[in-house]
Amino acid sequence: MRHVVLAVLVLGCMFVAARAGYAKNSVVIYRCTDSFGALTVQNNVACPKGTRQERRVIDVPPAMPAYVPAPNAKPVIASEPEPVAAPAIVGTPDEPAIADADRLPPPALFRCNTYDNDSYLSEDAAPPPRCVRLQTVGLDGSADNNGGSVACQMVTDQCQRIPDGAACDAWKERLRETEATWKFARADDSDGEKAGYERVRKIVRESTCGK
Repeated sequence: MRHVVLAVLVLGCMFVAARAGYAKNSVVIYRCTDSFGALTVQNNVACPKGTRQERRVIDVPPAMPAYVPAPNAKPVIASEPEPVAAPAIVGTPDEPAIADADRLPPPALFRCNTYDNDSYLSEDAAPPPRCVRLQTVGLDGSADNNGGSVACQMVTDQCQRIPDGAACDAWKERLRETEATWKFARADDSDGEKAGYERVRKIVRESTCGK
């Protein structure tokens, strides 16, 4: 009996470890569509209530193991490096290579906060006001679904410019978001979303973020 209990405990630990490894090496993408048809794609954050949610798990390759020097290895004494010629910049006809000297900083990018404590990246410092649906009730106090579909309150998101030191990380985050939006898009929206992704990709590649 004792051996059976130990075997169950070992199997349980192996199951928990496997689950932990899966969560660590996976990213959950949520595709949220609100009642007005507006689409939002976000990582590891479930869609807010009242929106239609689509969920997809994407496996992330595990990190490479850390380098461990061999025991009794002799230390290597660094010597003065010999001057070498700068490597040639190689490109393709479709995407010619860009010299570092010709790269410019990326355009300004803003992080905007919504009325319900959500946030998103935007290239517009002052996005247009949005109509947020209001919860309405009928004369008898019951939920008024028909009235709620047209009654809304105009809200303005508050945006702040991302500091220059964090601009490249923010642009790469926006690149991942536009790629996910394109790949999750409906067939009739796919071309437009792909064009948006390619535009952001060009900004990242040709700016100082693409070094």
